[in-house]
Amino acid sequence: MIAELGNNIGSDVLLGLAQAIGAIALCAAVVLLCRLHAVRVEREAAVSLARGLVQMVLVGVILALLLHGNLLIGALILFMMTIAAAFTASRRLKGVDGALLLCFWSIAAGAGAIIAAMLATASLRPEISMLVPVGSMIIANAMNSCAQAIERFRAEILSHVGQIEAKLSLGAEPRVSVAPCLRSAVYASLLPRFDMMKSLGLVWIPGVMAGMVVSGTSPVYAGIYQFIIVAMILAASGITGLVATLLVQSRVFSPAAQLTLRPAEAEVSSRARSGALTSKH
Repeated sequence: MIAELGNNIGSDVLLGLAQAIGAIALCAAVVLLCRLHAVRVEREAAVSLARGLVQMVLVGVILALLLHGNLLIGALILFMMTIAAAFTASRRLKGVDGALLLCFWSIAAGAGAIIAAMLATASLRPEISMLVPVGSMIIANAMNSCAQAIERFRAEILSHVGQIEAKLSLGAEPRVSVAPCLRSAVYASLLPRFDMMKSLGLVWIPGVMAGMVVSGTSPVYAGIYQFIIVAMILAASGITGLVATLLVQSRVFSPAAQLTLRPAEAEVSSRARSGALTSKH
């Protein structure tokens, strides 16, 4: 029996690898097409495809070994995913002090709160085979929301430095002076999730629903459960984006309520003026 199961798994792996090679070949053709139009993405595509394949194979191996593990093991896997998500998001936030910890706490707040709520309401069973796949989707979307919110918040501040400083000079509190920037950033981070919710079932049928239907679950219940997951993704993204912008907000002002975030060219000119004054003295 064990030998037969091993043979079945081996044949499935070989079939999957053959299909993966076909998918890679198709992606390579697209990369070559891009190159004809002077869009150079060869290195990025190669690294992404290699990492994606290796990572998914490792995930499959880990899940196969821990398929019947308990809630603690599942929580540990999700914790490691959160750390990896924080690393990925922080790489897109160059110039933000403490970006790694900021991203970690933001993603952990959003994804952690929603996963805990789903477990408490029995919307998510504490089984690795269900907890990890659903949890990973929530964490991944929280990661994207975190990076999008911070990038938009920083861009909004840099493009409205004069207005923010004018408000500060008139006695406005720092949080009030950047409130429009915060609203714009959080909304921008949620917009892709709103579009995902609006197109649910019309433009795309998500993998969870498709998998449940194939496994014999009622299509109606599968549709409702897929809606629950997308709604929880939206909620997690909202919490993450809000927490991320609030954390960044606390770092862009000095203790004297002065705006410390400046465009790069302004910083360069400021340093040049300081150097000129120093040389004169």
